[in-house]
Amino acid sequence: MVRTLGEDIAPEAASILADARETLAELAEEGVDEWEPAEPLALPEGPAPALAQPVSKPRPEPQPAPLLQPTPSPQPGSSPEPGVEAPTWGERPTLDEVRAELGDCRRCGLCEGRNSIVFGDGNPEADLMFVGEGPGEQEDRQGLPFVGRAGELLTQMIEKGLEIPRSSVYICNIVKCRPPKNRTPLPPEVSACSPFLDGQIAAVRPKVIVALGKPATSLLLGRDVAITRVRGTWHEYRGIPLMPTLHPAYVLRQYTAENRRNVWDDLKAALAKSRG
Repeated sequence: MVRTLGEDIAPEAASILADARETLAELAEEGVDEWEPAEPLALPEGPAPALAQPVSKPRPEPQPAPLLQPTPSPQPGSSPEPGVEAPTWGERPTLDEVRAELGDCRRCGLCEGRNSIVFGDGNPEADLMFVGEGPGEQEDRQGLPFVGRAGELLTQMIEKGLEIPRSSVYICNIVKCRPPKNRTPLPPEVSACSPFLDGQIAAVRPKVIVALGKPATSLLLGRDVAITRVRGTWHEYRGIPLMPTLHPAYVLRQYTAENRRNVWDDLKAALAKSRG
């Protein structure tokens, strides 16, 4: 049987197209709407040099991207408070103690553009805890997490979908101040805030954590992840079951039946496990 050129390349083309779609979905989840094209590569004039024979080398192990890895010092331009050390928590601090330790935080550059510190909201003894990325414009104004359009959708998911009051869960973010233009938090910002997220988790002691979106999931899993690949699968954070799912802002941008069904399935699984 004779295979045509199209038949030979069709599987490879389909694979490339699938990878491209997944990359675009990840960019949309991170809020990237456009980017500058790279400059064309300038080739030297004259005859092409002879190619050296390829040398077989062992394939390096993939390394996690540095998106959410902690760094020892903030980036230039930030305003850390000199001499401030990360707090350590006892077996079970209270949320009031964690908030008091946070204070009028100036541990990273996000403090320079904020209106409010958005600490968290909800039941201090919740079985279900939601962790997002960072405050948006409305959150920064009101000082409460998830009160903008994405927050309205999250509230509907909790109250109309799971049929439990929003006040029965606890909601917070990995950073407590709004990043400029809602960009993804930078490593120094995450590093400065992560002890307070740990304090909130230690205080609430939820039975299940729901990580909303790529940044929160990457931080809690300790590696850079593709949220479309890990959502709906169980993990752990310090012994607590962790369910990654799509961020409500992503669902609003990609408002498809598949995305809504996926999030619904993830939240139902999280609620059932918290009651088990």
